[in-house]
Amino acid sequence: MSISSSTALPHHRSGRKRLAAGFGAVALTAAVGVATASAATASPSGNAAPHQLKARSVHMAPAAGSNLINHGGPVENAPKVYVVYWGWQSDTSGEQAYLNNFLSSVGGTQWLSTVNQYGGGSQSGLLAGTWSDSASVPSHPSDSAIQSEAAKAAGHFGAGTSSNVEVVVATPTGHSTSGFGTQWCAYHGAVSSDRNVTYTDLPYMTDAGSSCGANSVRSNLDGVSIVEGHEMAETITDPLLNAWYDGSGSEIGDKCAWQNLSTITTSKGTFAVQPLWSNAAGGCVQ
Repeated sequence: MSISSSTALPHHRSGRKRLAAGFGAVALTAAVGVATASAATASPSGNAAPHQLKARSVHMAPAAGSNLINHGGPVENAPKVYVVYWGWQSDTSGEQAYLNNFLSSVGGTQWLSTVNQYGGGSQSGLLAGTWSDSASVPSHPSDSAIQSEAAKAAGHFGAGTSSNVEVVVATPTGHSTSGFGTQWCAYHGAVSSDRNVTYTDLPYMTDAGSSCGANSVRSNLDGVSIVEGHEMAETITDPLLNAWYDGSGSEIGDKCAWQNLSTITTSKGTFAVQPLWSNAAGGCVQ
């Protein structure tokens, strides 16, 4: 498969490949011994390829029983989540209100508190800001375009360059990075042009239907909170892709992805979520 800097798709860590950071740099290196190689190639400047949540139809559950390993990178002990709605002109499924309600109320819940054992923060008030950027969005924005929008949003919010900063780039219906719904549902990584700031590529989830969680628990919007909850927990515990993951490269959400889906009720409503991996329990917990 050939990859260019403008069309490169992110690789899952367990695929044992890395894409060098930088919009003009293209370099893949084979990893021998995934845990060691991942820690070596991931750096505070964001040299690891973004980490995907595979679509439900192609997801393969990691081997159970192997705990997450601390590879020494930073975790988000006081996470702040910012969402940029890039180029949204319609929202027929009502995803924006659902996502805002979820992110503004999930902090402080028992579900998210699983990240605490890894040094991550789960405090209330996680949602630090939202922005509707009216700039046009490509039909299939590349990863570099998503990163550019994340950097732009970080500047708009005055978020700074702390590794506690998460920028979710939510793209509108009909405008998603190639592979969405068939290969992956969302992914997270470090913004290569804005040191330490993390980003999530979050497409319009209901466009993918059941492949990304629609109607898997209670409604068409289930995938929005399942997928963003997965990405948020992983970003908190492995923001620069060099902190907490197991020997196969699976993070806190991967090990429990698409298993035993359930709901949590917050002050803003009821939301579908997946379990998260607990080293303390040696398994997936809600």
